[in-house]
Amino acid sequence: MALIHIPILAFLFSFLGSEAGVFTLQNKCRETIWPAILTAAGKPQLMEGGFQLKPNETIDIIAPKGWSGRFWGRRYCSFDTSGNGMCITGDCGGKLKCNGAGGTPPATLAEFTLDSPMDFYDLSLVDGYNMPVSIFPFGGSGTCKAIKCLANLNKRCPRGLELKNKGRVVGCKSACLAFNKPEYCCSGDFNSPSKCKPTSYSKAFKASCPLAYSYAYDDASSTFTCQGANYLIMFC
Repeated sequence: MALIHIPILAFLFSFLGSEAGVFTLQNKCRETIWPAILTAAGKPQLMEGGFQLKPNETIDIIAPKGWSGRFWGRRYCSFDTSGNGMCITGDCGGKLKCNGAGGTPPATLAEFTLDSPMDFYDLSLVDGYNMPVSIFPFGGSGTCKAIKCLANLNKRCPRGLELKNKGRVVGCKSACLAFNKPEYCCSGDFNSPSKCKPTSYSKAFKASCPLAYSYAYDDASSTFTCQGANYLIMFC
């Protein structure tokens, strides 16, 4: 899938309005990935929710003002000509085009809420990890910090959290997914910042990716803002 050229972007901006934003997705992995998108309720779906991206390919995606949602990378996928199949990590109901379906964890998430009134964005490991992801804002004002999760957590995944395929670790589950206990899920009696604290598992995630959410209430060091930016989302 080729990069959308500037004249086409200019036309789309004129159609959508100057306050639209651009997400640029770039595959820096050695193998093909299948990015997926889940849009928040009431917001327009982008790219029908999923597509293929070969190594070193880049694609620009136009998002309207106020868009909110998440991106993640799917790995080790196989689809037929009708778009049916599966991915070993990040699968969304066995479809190439997720069309509103969420991803099966573990998956590294890039999350955005635009124009609220600032842009809020983060990388999240709350649903676990399957590949390195980075976010680079450009063209905006404010702090606009680049955030990266470049560590290979599949190689240092805490024991008991590994997702394996044919003996190889292909993802690192969250402790919530692996053990389904309230203290790991921040649920039940632990459903508040004062009661749900970092665990040895979330601390291991935080040590590898200090700027990413490591558990549900990890807001202070993991939420970032910018104003009027476009965003490069880099996989690997």
